Amino acid sequence: MTYEEWLATVPAEFTADPLWRMEVYRLALFTANLAWHDVGKLVQDRGTIALADQLFRAIGSVPANISEGYSHQSGKDQARFYEYALGSAREARGWYYQGRFVLTEPVAMHRIKLLTKIARLLLTVIPSERGYKMREMQTSYHTASDADSLLDDIPMP
Repeated sequence: MTYEEWLATVPAEFTADPLWRMEVYRLALFTANLAWHDVGKLVQDRGTIALADQLFRAIGSVPANISEGYSHQSGKDQARFYEYALGSAREARGWYYQGRFVLTEPVAMHRIKLLTKIARLLLTVIPSERGYKMREMQTSYHTASDADSLLDDIPMP
């Protein structure tokens, strides 16, 4: 399923909410949707059952914390939850990297790229909500293959 195909299936209750305007939220929901297939595959391998649980929790935390943060009045409170989402996105990247042998390298790298884009967007949103620049090491989240579409899904076996 591609991003565009997925967008067409999202219920109006989501798209009517002002939160839907946040690209990072839409990408987080899309990635969480893809993760369902990945977690299902990881639980079938005895060696990655615990990894599947960790991935499921980390991925689910990303859109949940974005929506929680969006619901807070003060920028400082919003930023705190966006920071939680950032931490979960980074954590999920690590779980995908560890699961790449079961999920296959192309699938894992696709999800890692999506999570990297989410992290990059959150690193843009957080300072504006906090009112100051993040004390983050200067790191480029761009990869050589950013020209490839990050939103095209890898066909599932």
